[in-house]
Amino acid sequence: MSFKPKETLTEQVAQHLENMIVMNQLHSGERIFENAMAKQLEVSHGSIREALLLLEKRYLVTNIPRKGTFVTELNEHFVKSLYETLLLILSHTGKKLLHGWQPHDMERLEALYEDMSQSFKKGDLIQFHKIGIEYTQASLAYADNYFIVTMINDLWPSAKRCSFMALRQGPGVIHDSLEYMRNSLDAIKSHDEGGLISILTSYAEGQCQQVIDCIESERRK
Repeated sequence: MSFKPKETLTEQVAQHLENMIVMNQLHSGERIFENAMAKQLEVSHGSIREALLLLEKRYLVTNIPRKGTFVTELNEHFVKSLYETLLLILSHTGKKLLHGWQPHDMERLEALYEDMSQSFKKGDLIQFHKIGIEYTQASLAYADNYFIVTMINDLWPSAKRCSFMALRQGPGVIHDSLEYMRNSLDAIKSHDEGGLISILTSYAEGQCQQVIDCIESERRK
C-alpha cells in the first residue's frame, strides 16, 4: 500500500483561497488582508501567508512590497499570454494522446463528455466546469514531461479562473465548449492531427476573446 500524506493546513488554505478566486468571490485586483482572512478561516496568520506564497507561484495573487497582496488583475496581456501558452501545451499533449491512446483512455474521455452533456441539460454550470477541468486534466496526462507537468500545475488555477469567467456568459458559450469536446474527441479517435490542432486553436482563441470581452464589460460597469 502506497503512502499518501494528508494535505497540509497551508495547502488546504491555499485551495480554499484558490476556489474563492476562481469563482470570483475574491475579485480581480482586490487586496487580501492576511489578518482578516486568518480570523475568517480560523487559522494562523502564518498559514495564510504561506498559502499566499503558493498562490503567488500559481499566478493567482501578486505581492506588492509595502502595499500588500492582491488578487492578480486580469488584463488583456495576461489573458492572451495564458491562452497562448495553454495552446502550446494542449497541442503538444493532444498530439501525443492522438497517436498513443488506448481503449480505456477513450472510455474515460467519452464518459466525462457524457457527464458534461448531462450537466449542460440540467443547467448546472458549477458541475459542468468541474467535469470540463477533469476532461482536460485527463488529456494532459499524456504530457509525460517533468517540465511541462510543472508548468501545467502552475498555470492550471489561472486557466480554471478564466474558463469559469467565460462559461458564466451563458448557455451559448457552454454549448460551444461541449461542441469543442465532441469535435476534439472525434479528431483524436480518427487520428486527425491537423483537425485536432485546428479545433484546439479555434477554441483557445475563442475563449481567450470571450474572457477579454468579459473583462472589458466589467470595467465599463
